[in-house]
Amino acid sequence: QVQLVESGGGLVQPGGSLKLSCAASGFSFSTAAMSWYRQAPGKERELVAVTTPTGGNTNSADSVKGRFTISRDNAKNTVYLQMNSLKPEDTAVYYCNARRWLGAWRDYWGQGTQVTVSS
Repeated sequence: QVQLVESGGGLVQPGGSLKLSCAASGFSFSTAAMSWYRQAPGKERELVAVTTPTGGNTNSADSVKGRFTISRDNAKNTVYLQMNSLKPEDTAVYYCNARRWLGAWRDYWGQGTQVTVSS
């Protein structure tokens, strides 16, 4: 049974930092591309950052470049999102995603963690 469990969300002031974690189980973590998405109220879910199975390549949305860093620890089956210089517009529910090729692309999602940036 595939599980993705996010943690680390919360309330932070503008300019602050948070580190999200996503613990994975039930599948071969080191074969999956891992991503963080977010969804703000009234908006569509958007891709924040992605890392390849080995962690050798990453990419992030222009809106978070230079502020957010995605990383993974395949020994711990965990992917992280370090978020610095947070802005009110970063407020959203952040979701962990795993994507694997099983003859077709298969996506798995976590339950989400709320990040609120406010003074």
